[in-house]
Order: sequence, then C-alpha cells, then structure tokens
Amino acid sequence: MTISVAQAQLYFLAFTRIMAILIHLPMLGGQSIPNQVRIGLGLVLALILVPWQPLAPDAEALGFIVYSIAVAKEIIIGTLVGFAIDLVFGMIQIAGATMGLGSGFESGRIFNPALGDAGSAFDQLFLILLMLFFIVFDGHHIVLIAIQKTFQVLPLNGPLPFNGLDVVISTTGQLIAAGVHLALPVMTALIMTDLTLGLLARVAPQVQVYFLGLPVKVTVALLSLTLMFSVMLPFLRDVFRALGDNMLRFIQG
Repeated sequence: MTISVAQAQLYFLAFTRIMAILIHLPMLGGQSIPNQVRIGLGLVLALILVPWQPLAPDAEALGFIVYSIAVAKEIIIGTLVGFAIDLVFGMIQIAGATMGLGSGFESGRIFNPALGDAGSAFDQLFLILLMLFFIVFDGHHIVLIAIQKTFQVLPLNGPLPFNGLDVVISTTGQLIAAGVHLALPVMTALIMTDLTLGLLARVAPQVQVYFLGLPVKVTVALLSLTLMFSVMLPFLRDVFRALGDNMLRFIQG
C-alpha cells in the first residue's frame, strides 16, 4: 500500500492534536512520564483513534505555510480540549491546598513531579488518592473516548472553534467553586479545633497549646478527610464521568 505525503500530513495533524491533549493528563502524558513513552503512546493512539481517511497516492500535499497553520490550529484545539482536564485536576489541587492550610502539614512542602508543582504532604496524599479514584472510575477511558470524538466534532484541518468561550468560563467557575466546597468539611473541623485550643489556652494558660495543637490538628485533618470520602466519592464520580462531555463542549460551544 502506497501512502502519499498528504496522507502522512493528516496522520501527523492527528498526532499533534492527541499529544496536545495528553500532556494535560498526569497518568498518561504528565511531566513524570518519559518523552519516549509519551511520543510512542501518541503515535499508537493516532493510529487507533483517528478514522482512516484514504487518499489517492497522487493527492496534493499542503504547502509549508498552510501546513504550519494547520499544525498550529491542531495545537490550539488540543490545548482547549486539554484545558477541561486541567480544570478537573486543578479543582483537586485547590481542595487539597485549601484543606492543607490549617492541617499542620504546610510547614513542609514536597515537589510533585506528576503535576510539576509543590505542596504539603497533606496535599500530595489527597491528590494521589483522587488520581487513583480517577483510574478506578475509568477516567482515563473517558478521556480516550472523548479524544476520539473530537475528530468527529472538529475534523482535521478544520476551522477553529470561536463560540465556546462562555462554556469555558462557566465551567471554570463551577469547578473552582467545587474545589472550595470539597475542602469545607476539613476546614470546618480544623476551625473548630482552633477554637477549642484557643478556649483551652484561656482556661488553662499553663498548657502549651502550640505544641499540643500540632499533633491534634494533624489527627483531626486526617480523620475528617477519611470521614468525608464517603460523601465525596459520589460527587467525584459524577465529575469524572462528565469530563468527556466538558472536553467536547469546549470545542462545540
């Protein structure tokens, strides 16, 4: 079978869009994944997910300038679709950082290579647990299916979507608010702990409240996080299952 230059150009456009999306998913294309693995995965997914568009061997190839513009458009589309993934994991980071503020872990920060950001041990524990739940709820399969559907919504070398800005803004606001709401149970428990320690300091000044408060707040934070998972998991399942629809809405408008 002869593959024309035009056919190879279409394949590379598909590969460009897929890679622009995958780099936003920590488990498949995050900074902790070697470049060789990311590129190999992108090449394989481009063969599997993109509908084959057979062209004649003598089909005319795109010129350098036109093809460069087409590649730039695929990068923009992939970045816009991947932004929906960034919002979900950004919501998780917001919740973890907000809960970690008063937990006693904030004094020591750890670098997370998966997201390229630093946070407290509490943040990292929360983020790792929710990344595991993302896989358990088949979030990675949802993302792959959504990537395949983007080629149906916006064919290769098609026009850029300019009518989805309102959807992007509203979804961003909703997920930021959801991140804060996720943190409220732990924050409330920590505030109540601070109030209790403050009253104890007034009632019994001889008690070293500062040194007593550190292990108490750590224990309260971990216990409240454990208890809130039973309420949080159904909400997270709905968020992860809606991720694919949000990825497509960002380019549908």
